[in-house]
Amino acid sequence: MEIAIMGAGMAGLSCATTLEKHGIKPTIFEKRSRVGDRFVNAEATFSILNRPIKDELQYLKENYDINLRPTDMVNKLVIHSKNEIGCIDGPIGYINIRGRHENAYECQLEKQVKSKINFNSTYEYEQLCKEFEYVILATGDGAYACKLGNYRCDLTCTIKGATVEGEFLTNIAHVWFNYDIIPKGYAWLIPFSEKEANLVIAYPDYPSNIKLDVNTIWEMFYNTACRALDENFKITDRFEITRYMMGICDKAIIDNTYFVGNCFGTISPGLGFGQFTSILTGVYSAYDLCNLEKYEKLTKPLFENYNNSINLRRFLENLSDDNIDLITKNLDNKLLDKLVNKITSNESQLEVLKVLTPTMKLWNHYKKVKS
Repeated sequence: MEIAIMGAGMAGLSCATTLEKHGIKPTIFEKRSRVGDRFVNAEATFSILNRPIKDELQYLKENYDINLRPTDMVNKLVIHSKNEIGCIDGPIGYINIRGRHENAYECQLEKQVKSKINFNSTYEYEQLCKEFEYVILATGDGAYACKLGNYRCDLTCTIKGATVEGEFLTNIAHVWFNYDIIPKGYAWLIPFSEKEANLVIAYPDYPSNIKLDVNTIWEMFYNTACRALDENFKITDRFEITRYMMGICDKAIIDNTYFVGNCFGTISPGLGFGQFTSILTGVYSAYDLCNLEKYEKLTKPLFENYNNSINLRRFLENLSDDNIDLITKNLDNKLLDKLVNKITSNESQLEVLKVLTPTMKLWNHYKKVKS
């Protein structure tokens, strides 16, 4: 069986190592010069977004023999709104590194793959279709899915970030919702060592936002973050992504082509991360090719999860700063604190996103009618 994997990111490499475990050796093509050939950034996974699975890394290890080492476990998420600060405490997820770093998830996966990776590849999808029996599209974005008419783009985003130096606890992440500074968007600080962290803003490219200057927004947020954490962060590296598509493919597989990773649509529109789902699509496509299970069936819950996540995105956009202040303030309410911590913990299987989706839909409809 001749299988080409286009892209040596998390989805492509997860597909490759799973195929190898079942006696199939794929051919991997990567247009960059190395795995993880991009800026270094820290990301996080939160189990609340991937229920009913409780612990993503344990699940991957036990079920698919994929072993990943996080930077740390997230034991506290500090939420900053315009006028309030609240916390979610307990084991709620993991922090990991991406990009040009030896401990990046994609670099860890590379060590688990035996097949040769053809770097600096100039192969295009059309050529691979002619030369291989099956093609795994794992190119890291929805461009090819769009080109093939197989992608529903729900929004595009502008993302700007930096590596900053300071004093950090590697098990504490911070997120900001302040629409006065970042309209309909959010920001985060995720440490990847005790001395370095990623500071990032992301907001949707709606007409009212396009006219805004991203550098002005960045400076306002940077100063806000420095004051909030009582630091004067030194910036050592910067990155910016414009018009990044968030959406999902219409079909997980067309003829001999499998859509995996961001080509499938694994980024959560709600909070912007999708590492776990990306790995799952790689594994699931391999299972289909090995005649173990059907890709369409395996990815059905991922489609449902994405749709729940886009409702979360719309819900957040329809909140005002006053609404977010009230929610943030009540996170540390004596009556709610333990309940929130329990629900968000890695030990909980409650599908919170699924349970809350009907309520979020009603709120979104109400706001739409009201406007």
